[in-house]
Amino acid sequence: MTYDYSLYLVTDRMCMSAATLREAVEQAVLGGCTMVQLRENHISSRDFYDTAKEIKEITDTYDIPLIINNRIDIALAVDAAGVHIGQSDIPSSVARKLIGREKLLGVSASSLREALQAQSDGADYLGVGAMFPTKTKYDAKIVSMEEWQAIRQAVTIPIVVIGGIGKENAAVFLQSGADGIAAASAILAQPDIRRAAAELKRERIL
Repeated sequence: MTYDYSLYLVTDRMCMSAATLREAVEQAVLGGCTMVQLRENHISSRDFYDTAKEIKEITDTYDIPLIINNRIDIALAVDAAGVHIGQSDIPSSVARKLIGREKLLGVSASSLREALQAQSDGADYLGVGAMFPTKTKYDAKIVSMEEWQAIRQAVTIPIVVIGGIGKENAAVFLQSGADGIAAASAILAQPDIRRAAAELKRERIL
């Protein structure tokens, strides 16, 4: 099965303009988001599970893959399309064994070494960044353009760039080999979420 990584939404309750996460995700999908990652770092496991079930109703309705951030147990419990892990989470080789071959495994990478290791461990795609400073992750390491280009040239799996990506800079990465752009505040924090997603989607088309 092939996946469309072109406009990858990462949820963040702290920066959304909509009244509910459900509304925010649906508007983003209607605007053109092709994949949704549910990131919930500050709620209980039960609340995360309940939220994941609710958001999966939306993604299933529009036939969009739902990716769960960090929590393999939640991803398996709601039968999400896959899981995304960072460098401080469970090793990607172990994550692959736990989720099997049928589910997507995304891995965050900020260096060529990390990218190559993730690919070797069986990652299906990489989230490379942060490309720019981002309000949604203050401690994120910034990836230089030189490192980005080295990663793109070295790995064969799809890459989504993340971290401060918006209309003003998306084209730079799309033209240099990114398979997609990931965004949180550039979509969710805008007054019109659907329109914001559609505008970023047009960057992908161009």
